[in-house]
Amino acid sequence: MAVFDVIADSYDQWYESPKGSFADRVETDLAFKLFQVQKGMRILDVGCGTGNFSIKLAEMGCRVTGIDISDKMLDVARKKAEKMGYQIDFYHMDVYNLQFEDEEFDGVFSMAAFEFITQPEKALDELFRVVKKGGQVLVGTISRDSSWGQLYLSEEVRENSVFKYAHFKTLDEMKSWKKENLIDAGECLFIPPDANEEEFNPENEQKLAGKTKGGYICALWRK
Repeated sequence: MAVFDVIADSYDQWYESPKGSFADRVETDLAFKLFQVQKGMRILDVGCGTGNFSIKLAEMGCRVTGIDISDKMLDVARKKAEKMGYQIDFYHMDVYNLQFEDEEFDGVFSMAAFEFITQPEKALDELFRVVKKGGQVLVGTISRDSSWGQLYLSEEVRENSVFKYAHFKTLDEMKSWKKENLIDAGECLFIPPDANEEEFNPENEQKLAGKTKGGYICALWRK
């Protein structure tokens, strides 16, 4: 999608900001609390963007393939991986039509992509198709019914960002997908987006946990 090409060069600036860095940390902690990584696993990273999680998985010893619909995002990801010395295969590909064989991967990872997927259950069917029997499928996304979701749904933000194309989900909605395969789910990023930068710390996150909706949600399934 051309709109993501436009933001490719500036996308990683979010991770360099105090709020973005903290958000990435708690989202990463939640994802890897749910998804059990073993060295040597072959992982498909769906909606890999600039390679944030592709590189994290490679650092953990996984053999990673990343896909995205933005060529410029993929270009950034390739350059980052090459600079860091990781061999990661990146392809331009549509989640609804994955160009892989059945049961080709040990696990499938998708972080911050399902916000832009209009048919999540159809997409999830494809993720299940390419993962081996017994393999894990993890999806993480912004929660619609949180203060973060409200921010990204606001007219001002939607009008001036890629979030005009977003279709946010709730944790309950995600739990309703493939319920017979659902293993676990969780939420994080309880600190609201309008908090001061100094408030983005582990102590405050822990204090607010369970008292408000987490801004980021993850669900894990096993085939």
